[in-house]
Amino acid sequence: MPVNDDVKIGSNVKIFHPNLVNLYGCEIGDETKIGSFVEIQKNVIIGSRCKISSHSFLCEGVIIEDEVFIGHGVMFTNDLYPHAANEDGSLKTDADWYVLKTQVKRRASIGSNATILPGVTIGEKAIIGAGAVVTRDIPDYAIAVGVPARVIGDVRDGTKLPHEATRSSILEIPTTSLS
Repeated sequence: MPVNDDVKIGSNVKIFHPNLVNLYGCEIGDETKIGSFVEIQKNVIIGSRCKISSHSFLCEGVIIEDEVFIGHGVMFTNDLYPHAANEDGSLKTDADWYVLKTQVKRRASIGSNATILPGVTIGEKAIIGAGAVVTRDIPDYAIAVGVPARVIGDVRDGTKLPHEATRSSILEIPTTSLS
């Protein structure tokens, strides 16, 4: 099931492989890019100029503001105490639970393989490190890493992030031929 007819898609949205995504009942803002193997469920709202990288899962209840980066394999959740069945053994339906809202504010970045628990807010321009598990609100401009994610810095304090400290770690491709 690629892109369902009930998806509201803004102008100049790029879905790199429409047959390799699962989008239904959601809203995608202008100029947003969506990678392969992404699922975006009903009632998710994604702002403009966002990048949703491959293999990410955005479940019902997630609100992504403008210019947010979602790394590869990021998982959002919407239920703190999930169960498949009720006490009487019957399968749960939509009527048996309620969705907890999760909000990612403008220009935040979430690293690959992070997990975002429900009911949290990730602040404006905050950075969530790869593999982090976000269990509580992250303030605006915070750098948060780890399991559970904890704030280790502020993007405004002028210090460089580890990957910015040296350019020697960047792979440079030679411009001359080897033959």
